[in-house]
Amino acid sequence: MMFRILILFQAFMVTNSIALTDQQTYIVHMDKTKIKASIHPQDSSKPWFESIMDFISEASMQEQEEEGEEEILAPQLLYTYETSMFGFAAQLSKKHLKKLNQVDGFLSAIPDELSTLHTTHTPHFLGLRNGTALWTASNLASDVIIGVLDTGIWPEHMSFQDSGLSPVPSRWKGVCEQGTNFSASNCNKKLIGARTYFKGYEKSNGKISEKEDYLSPRDSRGHGTHTASTAAGDMVRNANLFGLARGTARGMRYTSRIAAYKVCWPSGCANSDILAAMDQAVSDGVDVLSLSLGGDPTPFYNDLIAIASFGATKKGVFVACSAGNDGPFPSTVANSAPWIMTVAASSTDRTFLTEVKLGNGKFFKGSSLYHGNQTKLLPVVYGRSAGTEEEAEFCISGSLDSKLVHGKIVACERGINGRTEKGEVVKVAGGAGMILLNSESQGEELFADPHILPATSLGASASKTIRSYIQSVKKPIASISFMGTRYGDPAPVMAAFSSRGPSIVGPDVIKPDVTAPGLNILAAWPTKTSLSSLPSDKRRALFNILSGTSMSCPHVSGIAALLKSLHKDWSPAAIKSALMTTAYTLNNKGAPISDMASNNSSFANPFAFGSGHVNAVSASDPGLVYDISTQDYLNYFCSINYTSSQIALLSRGNFVCSKKAVLQAGDLNYPSFVVLFSRSALNASVTYKRVVTNVGKPQSAYAVKVGQPNGVSVTVAPRILKFEKLGQKLSYKVTFLAIGRARVPGTSSFGSLIWASGRYRVRSPIAVTWQE
Repeated sequence: MMFRILILFQAFMVTNSIALTDQQTYIVHMDKTKIKASIHPQDSSKPWFESIMDFISEASMQEQEEEGEEEILAPQLLYTYETSMFGFAAQLSKKHLKKLNQVDGFLSAIPDELSTLHTTHTPHFLGLRNGTALWTASNLASDVIIGVLDTGIWPEHMSFQDSGLSPVPSRWKGVCEQGTNFSASNCNKKLIGARTYFKGYEKSNGKISEKEDYLSPRDSRGHGTHTASTAAGDMVRNANLFGLARGTARGMRYTSRIAAYKVCWPSGCANSDILAAMDQAVSDGVDVLSLSLGGDPTPFYNDLIAIASFGATKKGVFVACSAGNDGPFPSTVANSAPWIMTVAASSTDRTFLTEVKLGNGKFFKGSSLYHGNQTKLLPVVYGRSAGTEEEAEFCISGSLDSKLVHGKIVACERGINGRTEKGEVVKVAGGAGMILLNSESQGEELFADPHILPATSLGASASKTIRSYIQSVKKPIASISFMGTRYGDPAPVMAAFSSRGPSIVGPDVIKPDVTAPGLNILAAWPTKTSLSSLPSDKRRALFNILSGTSMSCPHVSGIAALLKSLHKDWSPAAIKSALMTTAYTLNNKGAPISDMASNNSSFANPFAFGSGHVNAVSASDPGLVYDISTQDYLNYFCSINYTSSQIALLSRGNFVCSKKAVLQAGDLNYPSFVVLFSRSALNASVTYKRVVTNVGKPQSAYAVKVGQPNGVSVTVAPRILKFEKLGQKLSYKVTFLAIGRARVPGTSSFGSLIWASGRYRVRSPIAVTWQE
């Protein structure tokens, strides 16, 4: 603080520094019913919040004077929230918090935290074709608005041009905010809104340097431009990166309008800013919210994204979020609230093939976006043979010895620093190439990166062989060849980085919900941003290839927009159900979806892919849907023993759990089933109820088919559902009975329940976990 602000009086400097360190940003939840209409009109909460600020400021100052304490700074109101949740964000001291507790209507104050970003061919891979099914002219003509919360947008990109679009919908209330290198004229009939949110970020990280980022909706990092174009970018022919992945790029619903909300900055995304953007986006009139970001799992009543998403869902807005990039470790899935569409990441059948040849004649396939000639057979160094520092095997800056690596290929372990950054370290040290080695946990996952020198990634099995070769041969040599774009690989395969279930905060629901393309995805890129995010990399392009659940999320956001335009009366839960129950679990070769984290030797399970890989065309006509009302969610909160005050944080109302009703979490009308048994629960049973709504053929009969999980007997009643009309709801019950021997705690088995009628197969996964 003292180094950022120049003040003449040193004593004043120190006092202010101490005062500021005592303050931090809090997101404060208030009870809206406590506003006194005679003083503060119900349609404007800001005056009430300002009066609260005045009260705690005056009360704190009075106490300070009475006790002779040092002066503290006044509280500062940053944002007010009225749509997705009710409350405000403010800079408060501990003394302010104590006074805030005295305010009638105060519910809770949650410290602000930083969330992180979860960072052509895919429409074809997803079955989307011009003029058919979801891409018919009539369906694409309907106005749907997708709100993207990210790092901003590059408005001049051809993916956001508006030729052929109708005027902006009259219902749209959003604006295009002016800022650095951004004006209202940067918006058009495609990009219809753009806003920035940084008050919370600056309070925790200091003032944003305009040398690092634009203080406007303009995107300097590329992530937001990439995700926005994936969801709704316009059609661009001959899109490619260095000639790779050449084809026609377009978003999943490429005629959708886009509203960009910039909430992420160089060090992350402040929750208070995210919450303000979500609140405003719903008020502006978005139909779909896409968030490729998140934080650590936390109970839903403390999870600000979950709280805001619940409010958005109540308003009819579909919310999709990335599952996170902390796989393959269990219980790492983020954004796991039942009303959020949680999206995992997997591959398509497209690869960017490389070949590594060793001196002993062995060949290995890898992946890279390097654009240049292959290397000759060159000496290979690794670890101690590349540098004396312990970090040499990870190729950390300063760890390599130029005398040891000059003119050689350096093998580098993944981790600690960025993959392209390792290549820069090798190049600076004089290396001629790089091989990125996967660990066992990283499996056979192959990232394609725009390296600045000849480099490739290799899977765990090849990496193990190469380590052994380098250490067992006196003069190991290798070459790297670049083979370009290839199609036809088995796909999808789950990405090792994709976060996994079961959810530690909502174990009664399978999370993630579905998987979608998230590995090596081509999409729009700012023309002034480095392709590798390295300052030394001066290469620029219109498109870039990235990986992450950040990339898979906007695929599902765009598909949800397609469904929303086709079925205007469907709720967010109905759209989510359609996407889940029509997802597939077999790859393009007819085999079960495998997992890159398992050397492709074992199959992925619902804790990796949820219900399976999203199927856009089938989701448009699912036959049956599992709908969920706000009341259903409130009953769910009661079933997991949330208190009235905790439920109030989510519901914004005074909901009281029934003392008479027998509620269980498994009765939430979710399109999947979770059963939790104790390890020794032989012959223990549990029965869950579900209600399905007919959205297929008016007169139809569905018969049930069950894939039994190991150690569990599953019975369904009734076994046939007969519908007489569209919109009709029928219920059924499922009983799960534990059978056989005692199980190892923490292990799970999986099955499925399918309602079949003609071409319809309405599938729900089953996950049974044995606990202590």
